[in-house]
Amino acid sequence: QVQLVESGGGLVQPGGSLRLSCAASGSINDIGVMAWYRQSPGKQRDRVASISSSGNTDYADSAEGRFTISRDNAKNTVYLQMNGLKPEDTAVYSCRAVTTRYSAWGQGTQVIVSS
Repeated sequence: QVQLVESGGGLVQPGGSLRLSCAASGSINDIGVMAWYRQSPGKQRDRVASISSSGNTDYADSAEGRFTISRDNAKNTVYLQMNGLKPEDTAVYSCRAVTTRYSAWGQGTQVIVSS
């Protein structure tokens, strides 16, 4: 099994930046795509960005141009650099690792964008 632990969330002012980290452990060789999702109160969980094992990336329209997903396979960690944050980016951000047999999720990290 894969275990995921997110970190890096917090309170930031509009226009500010945060970098989220997601550290994977366990059956890391099983991992293919890794992705960041977010969920705001009363809303469904949406995919923010994803990255393949070879480094190909894909972004939601809301993240394109502001967020950057990256992956350090040596450290078994995926990052989400978030710039130009807006109040509507406030959410719990969760990391997902996809294997051929299952998906693993982290517990999430809270991001609050407010002045």
